[in-house]
Amino acid sequence: MDQRIFDDDWTLGFFRFLQNKDLSIEYFRKKRKIIFYSNGHRKLLSIRISTTLMFFEQKLDLHAQDFINYVLILIKSGMASVAFFENGNMADHKVFRAYMVRKKQGKSQLKYLKTKGKSRAGSRVRLAESEVFFSSINERVNTYFENYRVDLIGLSCSETLLPYFYNNTIPGSFERKDSRLFKIPKHIASPKLENLIELDKYLKKNVIEMEAEGNYLFEEFKDSSINRKIEGQEDDNW
Repeated sequence: MDQRIFDDDWTLGFFRFLQNKDLSIEYFRKKRKIIFYSNGHRKLLSIRISTTLMFFEQKLDLHAQDFINYVLILIKSGMASVAFFENGNMADHKVFRAYMVRKKQGKSQLKYLKTKGKSRAGSRVRLAESEVFFSSINERVNTYFENYRVDLIGLSCSETLLPYFYNNTIPGSFERKDSRLFKIPKHIASPKLENLIELDKYLKKNVIEMEAEGNYLFEEFKDSSINRKIEGQEDDNW
């Protein structure tokens, strides 16, 4: 599989080119991914669209947004970061830390509960810290929803921690089935601010994954009038 990264103008041009082909389209909202199939329902390529593009499922159409707000939430055991982006620019962020990991085992206390009890004092402290940790995250995220319009929500959180995020004593502003929610398509080693900034740069790009059977589409597009027009516009801007 050939993977390439493109900006919005190129991706919109490529999408318009593909619309004129006899292809089937399927959209996976949680991944923000458009998949194109041949008549024989063979997968040819996929486009993971940027945070500045929106796919309209009813019309099967892709458009750039004039103004879009989104929230990114990264959660690991003992550390998390959240940020609000107003029209693509980081307007606010917060990093959270908590004493949730058993030092000797290097294991989250929430995972440790499955094998041992809660009787020891250290375990109780870690559980209390975990509760405050998720409450603090929800409080911060809730302020974004209370004060701004939120169009997209990017979340990176393990399946083990998700119940503690959604079922906290302080309810969040969205549920698991929220249509704005998408899974962040990249492994984040640590949810520190620097990684959050780099992640946002990555999410602002479109990722094209081309199957061998779909390479001809890319080659055809490179020679198309649509692509020549895009390249001409780039030259004029330069």
